[in-house]
Amino acid sequence: MNAAEHPLIQEFLTYLRCERHFSPHTGKCYAADLHQFSQFLCDGGRADGGSDLRAPLNGGAGQRAAGAHGSYGAGTAVAVAAPPVFSVSHEELQRRLLAVDADGVREFLAFLRGQEYSKATTARKLATLRSFYKFLVRRGYLTLNPVAAIRTPKQEKRLPRFLELDDVKRLLSAPDAATLLGARDQAMLETLYSTGVRVSELVALEVGDVDATGECLRIRGKGRKERISPISQTALTTIQRYLEMRRAETGVADINGQPLFVNKHGSRLSTRSVRRKLDKYLVQCGLDPTISPHTLRHTFATHMLNNGADLRSVQELLGHRSISTTQIYTHVTTGRLKEAYDNTHPRA
Repeated sequence: MNAAEHPLIQEFLTYLRCERHFSPHTGKCYAADLHQFSQFLCDGGRADGGSDLRAPLNGGAGQRAAGAHGSYGAGTAVAVAAPPVFSVSHEELQRRLLAVDADGVREFLAFLRGQEYSKATTARKLATLRSFYKFLVRRGYLTLNPVAAIRTPKQEKRLPRFLELDDVKRLLSAPDAATLLGARDQAMLETLYSTGVRVSELVALEVGDVDATGECLRIRGKGRKERISPISQTALTTIQRYLEMRRAETGVADINGQPLFVNKHGSRLSTRSVRRKLDKYLVQCGLDPTISPHTLRHTFATHMLNNGADLRSVQELLGHRSISTTQIYTHVTTGRLKEAYDNTHPRA
């Protein structure tokens, strides 16, 4: 049986997509977590409050090996591979999913620790289970959420990485703006740094989302929430130059209904394509190749705070629901605070 076909999991994923408006990528991550949990229940878990499910089920030993070393093995932070195939029926898997208790969830967490998953990945998988079982309670499949009593593992505080201004300037000037694709890449990089948008928000932009007069963009954020983001005149200039070159190249004057950033075939760029383009320019500039598009988002927030922006404003610009998400950036702005202290305190 293919786990992706199980009605409970499909119903939950449909709910995330249609009612919560989760992105396809986020949906795949939730699906991968549930497939791994289902595989654990079938091959090595305990789900009925007492009976041991570790005994092989129709060849379970082979599935157990696949679970430990295959697409769901240790160190896989975001698994989006094809779901595993189980030799148990829909009814049996559903029985196990609905019979899970808190101890069964704890055993799954212990399994993840044994596979050396990071605390962040473990917390994400636990959040998936928490949402899944909350959904099952809401839909009447269960009366109690077995994950409700499980505390999220305390995570290490990891400070966001960011680029110094000189490195940003080197990166933004790397594309050859005399070519159409180079002009596009420069416009993308300028937009990422100027607005702090997520790469998923970047590739979702339409030409009509650019308001040159108002110097702002209409951003479609998580959960289909829209926000208006200011954009610098420098970034607007690179976008306008790219669009002029694109119109001249294609011979199409009216492109308002089209994606803002397209590939050489005229199709919308993917987030993976943006990452590949960034990787190319990082190598070209001699910068750290592990820098990601999200690093530019961190850089935007850090530079804004370092130059006097208040936390609430940065929260709105980033599209964060909670200010606590934004507060992590205050840890990397202590240099500015120390300088202010040294310049103003009588005893400094």
